[in-house]
Amino acid sequence: MTELQRYLAEEVAEDHADGIITRREAMRRLGLLGLSSAVATSLLATVPQVAQSRQRSKKPRHAPGGASIQWAPVATEAITFPGPEGITLQGAWAPAARPRGGVLVIHENRGLTDHIRSVAGRLAAGGYSALALDLLSREGGTAAIGDEAQVAAILGSVPPERFDADMQAAVTELARRLPRKDLAATGFCFGGGMVWRLLASKERRLSAAIPFYGPFPAGASLKGSQAAVLAIYGGLDTRVNATRDAAEAALEAARLKHKIVTFTEADHAFFNDTGARFNAPAAEEAYRRLLGWLGRFVAKRDSHERRDHDHDDD
Repeated sequence: MTELQRYLAEEVAEDHADGIITRREAMRRLGLLGLSSAVATSLLATVPQVAQSRQRSKKPRHAPGGASIQWAPVATEAITFPGPEGITLQGAWAPAARPRGGVLVIHENRGLTDHIRSVAGRLAAGGYSALALDLLSREGGTAAIGDEAQVAAILGSVPPERFDADMQAAVTELARRLPRKDLAATGFCFGGGMVWRLLASKERRLSAAIPFYGPFPAGASLKGSQAAVLAIYGGLDTRVNATRDAAEAALEAARLKHKIVTFTEADHAFFNDTGARFNAPAAEEAYRRLLGWLGRFVAKRDSHERRDHDHDDD
């Protein structure tokens, strides 16, 4: 089993342990990921022990729709653009009225969903044109697959190097649409791990990166990247947090500007306002910090240009 397949399988087992999916559905999803019945049964028996050992907050969870933050997303449009080796990539484009920079958005293991489109729209409403890439473009796109378990299974079967190439092509498209603007990348869960991979691929065109609770790739080096990294974690997310020290060590070894923020009472996927682990206060504060990070490291060129324009007008 590859590192990526293991991560996806453990995600299924954790969803079952937390009561988000039934055992039958968990077994189906693990089977699609290539696990035998015996291995799947063993995994489901092990993960609940890990889940029960987490010191969860006693405060009530915040149900979807309970956030105080007003997202007011910009509408996205479906686009296609050139990818590696002559293929065509798909994505959702959210243009800001007056862009201060651009952000590449990488989806969770459910593919390019309405939630991820809304994240791109929120960023555009905040002044950053955003491109949400569909990493299943070569399979016809997330919508063509439909079943989220099949989506995860396909993502687990793809050589990760293919994702690297597709993300780099998306950065190229973002740069084409936003000439002379600084760029960033953000991603969630699986997508957070992909953002770490993008940085490790020596992609030098990013000024900032904000991976949300993304597993850090084993042995990855971030040397060659120039991005300032804001890494966001949930304190209850012990599985992904096990890679946090490695991420911090790699950031320090690469001498990248960085900040690691852990929301102690939040769990994995706490930013997703359509999911069972949504935590409204943590999501609101994380988004505030994300915008602050973009303002500091992405909008700086835009700010300089505006000041120059103001002097020209004088």
